[in-house]
Amino acid sequence: MTSPLGILKKYDIRPYKGRGQSFLIDTNIIEKIIVSAEITGRDQVLEIGAGIGVMTGMIADLADRVIALEIDRKLIHVLSSELAARSNVEILEQDILTYDISLACADRADASGSVTKLRVIGNIPYNISSQILFKLIGYKNEISSMVLMFQREVADRITAMPGTKDYGFLSVIASMHTAVSRVMIVPASCFYPSPKVESAVLRLVFRDRPVVDLQDESHFFRLVKTAFSMRRKTLMNNLKNSDLLLQCSEHDVSSIFDEAMISGQRRAETLTLEEFGRLSNVICSAQKS
Repeated sequence: MTSPLGILKKYDIRPYKGRGQSFLIDTNIIEKIIVSAEITGRDQVLEIGAGIGVMTGMIADLADRVIALEIDRKLIHVLSSELAARSNVEILEQDILTYDISLACADRADASGSVTKLRVIGNIPYNISSQILFKLIGYKNEISSMVLMFQREVADRITAMPGTKDYGFLSVIASMHTAVSRVMIVPASCFYPSPKVESAVLRLVFRDRPVVDLQDESHFFRLVKTAFSMRRKTLMNNLKNSDLLLQCSEHDVSSIFDEAMISGQRRAETLTLEEFGRLSNVICSAQKS
């Protein structure tokens, strides 16, 4: 197997600084990422940002099928050349934010109509990592698990617990549908060129059902986002003038917090996932009555 640096030199690949492009060149880290994904011979894997194809080839050795997404046309050429002998790899010049993930499952139904869920793996662009995570969570019925590389600061926010400074919108939304665990910290020296930040690999396994049964998931998302919009303000202050409670009187707002058994004087960072879910359901019920 040609080394990552060898492939970069072979094709004269120069990282695009405008995108903050860096290539993971430590094959030991690549192997650990793949091991953490628990890929089997029956799996189909969606790889986000296939780059120069080193990880793609290793995944293809294990999986039934690999769908490799890449938006850099020059890297598409590298992938097509390096992986030409891999009949189980499909290379797509696609942006994950516009790609319809359900298409990856469309032709994979068995005789009963059941679809084999995807495993997702990738070193995702740090500047749009939150957007990518939200999109992937939206495909919870098509994906079984994800192993993703994030900037360490973002990974800390995803894995944060209530009452900590990093706990916020990302933490709540990720933990509603997935069980999140940290695989490892990846030093900047493992990349070429070395970024100015550390990275972290997370494994997110989708739950069979969300932690809280929600009346309206989109309402829940809006509630959590609004609650964290100004962290130093109380829940009452953040929510009472929002469109979520716009038609409620002050008495109604107080009643909602009482019914949810949550003090409106608390800050969002102190609420558990279950409390956010309960508050969302109480507000939805109040609006219907």
